[in-house]
Amino acid sequence: MIYGVNPILEALRGERGRLRKIILVSGRKSDTDDQVLSLAARKGIPVQFEKRSYLDGLAGGGSHQGIVGFWEAPETASIEEILANRHPLYQDDLVLILDGIMDPQNLGSLIRTAHCCGANGVILPQYRAAQLTSAVMKASAGALHYTPVARVVNLARTLDDLKARGFWIYGADNRGGRDISNLNFNASIGLVMGSEGKGIRPLIKKKCDDMVSIPMLGRVDSLNVSVAAGMILYQILNRRQKGR
Repeated sequence: MIYGVNPILEALRGERGRLRKIILVSGRKSDTDDQVLSLAARKGIPVQFEKRSYLDGLAGGGSHQGIVGFWEAPETASIEEILANRHPLYQDDLVLILDGIMDPQNLGSLIRTAHCCGANGVILPQYRAAQLTSAVMKASAGALHYTPVARVVNLARTLDDLKARGFWIYGADNRGGRDISNLNFNASIGLVMGSEGKGIRPLIKKKCDDMVSIPMLGRVDSLNVSVAAGMILYQILNRRQKGR
């Protein structure tokens, strides 16, 4: 189940997954409702009207904005699908690899940032990682509809496979890595971000070709993982744009 105006509109416009049914609060009329009804009719998706109290119960106290949808999540992508999804402005691939992200809000934010920075897609381990839930969908602001996500049984083996295809694998570390401002990123890149508590696991760290760090001046020596990934991915985007 997903809820809120923007997540529903993106689900209707999106390329991955499908809405099975939409429920709108009865008695309301707005431009966004007209958009929803038009897109739903075009795609043959049934729309049901109910009292606000009914939607309150479905959303469990979440801010549904008078609209709830039942979404059939897309099957996770293959590595081949991710590699085929290169942004047209990039000459090289860019893949975000998440080692043990457990918080749905962080996962959604990371998918959203990866999409906005032109990444091919996101790779997660099959186990010890958050699932693609409605909370992830909402936090991604609809980016999950456009960004392929692969779940792999063996992340270390997947890194070996990417390296065999010519990828350079960077791991993010809050200390001791190379300064991101000194790198050009003009190659096919896999960026590994570690879990919220322990960072990148030792085995995965060994598979990285290089470690990178973000220069920081404050007394706190680490950033939220989604914030850190955003800074690094934007640095890659910026360098690649300047290199064109």
